[in-house]
This record gives sequence, C-alpha cells and structure tokens, in this order.
Amino acid sequence: MFSKWFSKKADKPSASPEIMGLYLGGSFQIDPLKLRLLEPLLTIEKAASTHIIQAVGEVNLDTGGKILRYYTDDDAFLQVVLDGGETENHITDVKLWYFYDTQTIGSEQQWQSLLERDISRPDYKLDAHTFMRVWNAVGDESPPVAMTERTFEEDGDVSETDQFVMIYERQLDDENVETLLISAEEKLVNGNFDRCLVRSTGFNLNQGDIQING
Repeated sequence: MFSKWFSKKADKPSASPEIMGLYLGGSFQIDPLKLRLLEPLLTIEKAASTHIIQAVGEVNLDTGGKILRYYTDDDAFLQVVLDGGETENHITDVKLWYFYDTQTIGSEQQWQSLLERDISRPDYKLDAHTFMRVWNAVGDESPPVAMTERTFEEDGDVSETDQFVMIYERQLDDENVETLLISAEEKLVNGNFDRCLVRSTGFNLNQGDIQING
C-alpha cells in the first residue's frame, strides 16, 4: 500500500537511503509503553510494536531538506525529516504514520476538485474528529504542496510518485498531537493518468522511542 501501484518507473540508483540505522530489509521496534499510552487517543487501532521495512521512500524538498519514509509490514511508514544535511544531527521530525484509506480518482473533474478544494481546507474532519490545517500561506489560499517521492523496494524495483499534499493536526492532550496527511497521487500509464487519494494519520516519536533490531 506504499504507492507502488501509483508510481512511474525511475532509473535505479546505487542504494536506498539509510538513517538512524534504518535500512531496506531491516526492522525496528517502537516503545511498547508509548504505544499503549497513546493508542487509545489515536485514530489507529492494534498498532504493532515491531516493524519490518519493506520499502524506502525519498523526497527532496525545494527548501533543501529531505523526507525519508520507511514503509513497513504493518501498513505503516516511519517518516524522518531532515533539514540542512543528511546526518542524524539534521533530523527535525520523526513520525509513525498509518494508512487510513486509499480512494481511486476516476475522472479529471474529480482530480481538479481535489487539487483546488478538497486537499487543502482550513480544517478536515475524519472519524468525527476535526484536524486543523498546519501549512497556511499568506492570504486566503493555501494550495497543496507538490513533491515527488522516489521509492525503493526489496525486489530492486525503483519508482517515482507525484504527490500533492497537505498536513493537519488535532490536539490529543497537553503534550501530544495526531497528524493527518492528505495526499493526491498520480502516475502516467500509456498516456493516461492513474490517480488516487491517500489519507494517513500519524504521531510524533523521539529517536529514543525507536529501537533498531537490525
């Protein structure tokens, strides 16, 4: 469910990105106590503590930063955001995301409606919860942020996905928030676009919450 079906082929580079001991084919564990305390507040249910990395995604941002995503066997991905470099000292954010759903976009009209009105709103409702938009521009409009993710898979396949995204948050308690990622994704196949809407929810982690299993 990590965008393999909504991607276009790319030239294969030498290796997938690694950070914090995370790598394609490796595994990691999230602090079970943290999960037990947070999960009752979250949209997700029955989150796994141990994860096997089945694919790795890489996004180069216009700001010079980078997003690395480690897609796992639990329908989740661990996301690491870097700014100003590619070492652990440049990590600014770590989140564990779970896919909520994926919806196929069947027409050009639906796609344009997504990009113009539905991806970016002042707030977004999901499961009776209201999430507030995080990325707000100066002025009345805050358009989705465009990015391209390159995905590396265990079988050697490498692909690219064009994405138009927006981030929302809701407060869980005094210290924690739940984040909502809305992403419109597309690929060009035989002259036609394959498109979908992917919704995911996530929560913040500290590096100390993550144990690398190897």
